[in-house]
Amino acid sequence: MIAFRHFALRRGSRLLLSDIDLTIQSGWRLGVIGRNGCGKSSLFATLQGRLESDAGELDLPAKLRLASVAQETPALPDAAIDYVLGGDEEVASALREEAHAQARGDSEAMARAHHRIEELHGYDARARAGRLLHGLGFAPETHERAVQAFSGGWRVRLNLARALMAPSDLLLLDEPTNHLDLDAVLWLEEWLRRYQGTLLVISHDREFLDAVTSHTLHLHEGRARLYTGNYSAFERLRAEQLRQQQIAHEREQAERAHLQSFVDRFKAKASKAKQAQSRMKRLEKLAGTEAVRAERPFRFQFAVPERLPDSMLQLEEVSAGYVLSPLPPGEGTAEAEDGGSPRALTPIRLPEGEGLVILQDVRFRLEAGERIGLLGPNGAGKSTLVKTLVGELPTLAGERKAHKDLKIGYFAQHTVESLREGASPFDHLQEKAPGVAAQVLRDFLGGWNFAGDRAFESVDGFSGGERARLALALIAWDKPNLLLLDEPTNHLDLDMREALADALADFDGALVLVSHDRHLLGLVCDSFWRVADGAVESFDGDLDDYARWLRSRTAATRKPNEPAAPAESAADRRRAAAAQREQDKAAKARVKKIEARVAAIDADLAALDAKLADPATYNGPTAELMKLGQRQADLRREKENLEAQWLELYEQLEAASA
Repeated sequence: MIAFRHFALRRGSRLLLSDIDLTIQSGWRLGVIGRNGCGKSSLFATLQGRLESDAGELDLPAKLRLASVAQETPALPDAAIDYVLGGDEEVASALREEAHAQARGDSEAMARAHHRIEELHGYDARARAGRLLHGLGFAPETHERAVQAFSGGWRVRLNLARALMAPSDLLLLDEPTNHLDLDAVLWLEEWLRRYQGTLLVISHDREFLDAVTSHTLHLHEGRARLYTGNYSAFERLRAEQLRQQQIAHEREQAERAHLQSFVDRFKAKASKAKQAQSRMKRLEKLAGTEAVRAERPFRFQFAVPERLPDSMLQLEEVSAGYVLSPLPPGEGTAEAEDGGSPRALTPIRLPEGEGLVILQDVRFRLEAGERIGLLGPNGAGKSTLVKTLVGELPTLAGERKAHKDLKIGYFAQHTVESLREGASPFDHLQEKAPGVAAQVLRDFLGGWNFAGDRAFESVDGFSGGERARLALALIAWDKPNLLLLDEPTNHLDLDMREALADALADFDGALVLVSHDRHLLGLVCDSFWRVADGAVESFDGDLDDYARWLRSRTAATRKPNEPAAPAESAADRRRAAAAQREQDKAAKARVKKIEARVAAIDADLAALDAKLADPATYNGPTAELMKLGQRQADLRREKENLEAQWLELYEQLEAASA
């Protein structure tokens, strides 16, 4: 149990948290949320002993084992797997002692070390470290690579793996999904759901928080309030509190109208039934949260493009990849340049020179108004495709055709780092528009929350989220008719992510999006394309289907040297048909049970809605109101899961009858 009593925290002269009374029970998975600068990371620093409280007490259990992700990774010559294994300090120390004793020929010391390693279950530690690396996207051939050979984003993943390797009672994770692809995020969710200790996680990824957390701690205006449930449950309860206080009634009504137009637009526009259902489920989660959405500090938009050609961009039989300089004799590896896992490279000699082909025979056509999300395993070539669409990478074969009126707004993973140090938002915008009046530039920056003196402050002191917001503002200034966005939500807080989702939903141009934020992908993309195994193809499914495809991919892929299955006999076919009939029978029975349960849930939800609509409910204890809200959230979540099962069973029965 962790307890804060009359706790207060300052950074310099600024009071971040005041008079906090809070108890965190063992085993809770707590999402820590709040706007940038509200004190989330400082709270973590206090738990780690790096900051002292300004007032009050923080009680931690004796002998608490705490693990967190290191902010820096030294340029070590150690192998990646050894660095990760070092997260379990006791096991790593015992293994070193065993190795040293063996080198000295000291059999007594070897026996002691061996006994200690067995006590710690240390002989499978290397395998555990390997599984962590694999889950976070490291290809097997990179596990023995030196830490110093990895780029910054991959070193962040190494630090995360090292933290997960450490035995802990309390695990602190600050934005763990940054630098992760969707497959690594899904793996991390599963790992954290199995974690036995207490978890505190700072994240601006609402679907990640919904999947992982059991409680939510909201930091706001110097106060901390604890909610039972995940982020979606918090949002509904927070909305009830704001309505109870009658805050911003007019703004709430305006936001409700905006959200309804959002729903109506996509009901009519979604191109595929399954994606429409998936999007509607996400929009239904937002229903009733208008007060929270209206409370957000700002909204922005991408201007209407001056021209919007019908056929915007086309790739015809394109080979996409990288032109390589000649390799020194004996060298055949390099790091993938699209943010993927380092891998063995086999240069392919082309007529134009020597190149590494990542994607082959790409046929991709982009029309006005299309909204495409790119899905694919880590390192498969999503960023390579985006760079080829932009024209940053020349095609190695085939042809890229762009309309003469095409105007691209490109956000790359490195865009934030490309801002000029020492320059202000005003300096950056004035460089793009030297002849425009200063007041026009200031008004535009104000719309992106760089108002007043903030427009003239150096970006050196900006957070990652503020830098990303500025980068998006500079893109918006150009009035593009095509947005190519590669992981734009890294460093953005939840408010900014929601504002970006709204802006992209209202954008009249075309969009190609790479993101590990499923909420954003599900809300703004009408269709998905999958990038995998060197190919780019349309994906006929929603994000849940993609997650299932990822999980089944390894099992479904037969090894190249594995013998083919023997031809099926008539008896085998009869047995298979009988088994299929039994499966169909069980599926039909399950469908009936689901339909009965959904009907019961609908009745319970109607009763709860009536109770929550009764003003008398809000005169009672807050705890009772929170229970009602939690019950409503639980029922909605159960209904959502049952509907997903129903759809899957229905498709299974349809396929069997086809």
